[in-house]
Amino acid sequence: MHTIRVWDLPTRLFHWALTLCVLGLLITGNIGGNWMTWHLRLGYAVLALLLFRLVWGFIGGHWSRFSSFLYAPGTTWRYLRSRAQPEHAVGHNPLGALSVFALLASLFAQVGSGLISDDEIAFFGPLVAFVSGETVGMATNYHKNIGKFIVLGLVLLHIGAIAFHKLVKKEALVRPMVFGDKQTPVPMPSARDNGVTRLIALLVLAGCALGVYILVGLAHTGSY
Repeated sequence: MHTIRVWDLPTRLFHWALTLCVLGLLITGNIGGNWMTWHLRLGYAVLALLLFRLVWGFIGGHWSRFSSFLYAPGTTWRYLRSRAQPEHAVGHNPLGALSVFALLASLFAQVGSGLISDDEIAFFGPLVAFVSGETVGMATNYHKNIGKFIVLGLVLLHIGAIAFHKLVKKEALVRPMVFGDKQTPVPMPSARDNGVTRLIALLVLAGCALGVYILVGLAHTGSY
């Protein structure tokens, strides 16, 4: 067996930070009231994390890059017919890749709609003033009645897939996302994960957070 670094530290921290933020969003969104202040803050945090993952998907470790799990339809079809390639057991397999892209897209849509939503009570997104009332209405309806259920469904599907791999396929997916390493029967490339790459990731995250902060600040300034 060969031990390789499959998930670099920035990817692992992103994964667990996003997990906690999404859980917090679901809780605060359902409680409502004064908790909506934290709902907004967590939404900004998720947006910064998603922007980070978008950048990290091009410059991150080998298995974190989109190019490592962006599969052609034919590859996915062969995987479904039990003709998997060795690399499918390392990072994201074709079905897992579809799940990841769907979850990222749904979270972008949920956060984006939240930026232009208005509950008509006390809270509204920072970009409400920049779109029409009709757009605000559609975004609010999606955010409250559609998007959150799509995200919840994909999260449950993700958890179910992890349980299936653990119980049926005897493959642990959580441990590598905690410790970073995975054992493979054949040699595979390890992801870069050193002080330099971690510093780059920190700078990217800081830049994304700053971008969200400026966006929100400009939006509030422009609304007066």
